[in-house]
Amino acid sequence: MQIDLSKIRIHKIESTDVELLTTYRMAYLTEMQGERSEEYQIKLRNELNLYFTNALAEDRVFAFLARQDNQALSFGAMVLKKIPGDFNQSSYLEGDILNMYTVPFARRKGISALILEQLIAEARRRGISKISLHTSKDGEKLYRKFGFSEPVYPVLELFL
Repeated sequence: MQIDLSKIRIHKIESTDVELLTTYRMAYLTEMQGERSEEYQIKLRNELNLYFTNALAEDRVFAFLARQDNQALSFGAMVLKKIPGDFNQSSYLEGDILNMYTVPFARRKGISALILEQLIAEARRRGISKISLHTSKDGEKLYRKFGFSEPVYPVLELFL
């Protein structure tokens, strides 16, 4: 398939698209973390379907999908979290971008940028104060182009 950005259509993911959302998440995870047993994949797929069904219904996630000629090419989602405020604002709404993913043959053609533009526009519309994400080295250039930078405060993690 020849990618033509003028033919790309972006649409918001709805509850009827949960299986597709899960499929893209699974493809992303396989690329980033490698293959897992079929038993584990079935368990994870079921849990992801349940998560996305509930999160979309409760408006804790929004996502966009890019298609050309009815073929899914790229996907991006944002998980929302409300955090306690400070002396500047009583509470904050933050977003975490979740697995931006483009099918391999459509990469480096500008489609992820179209998805990212939609995610950022929706975040602004919803009053989100900060967007964060984890990125691969391949994706870092795209995010920096959109103004993403290192966190102001050091980020430390403890895996339990």
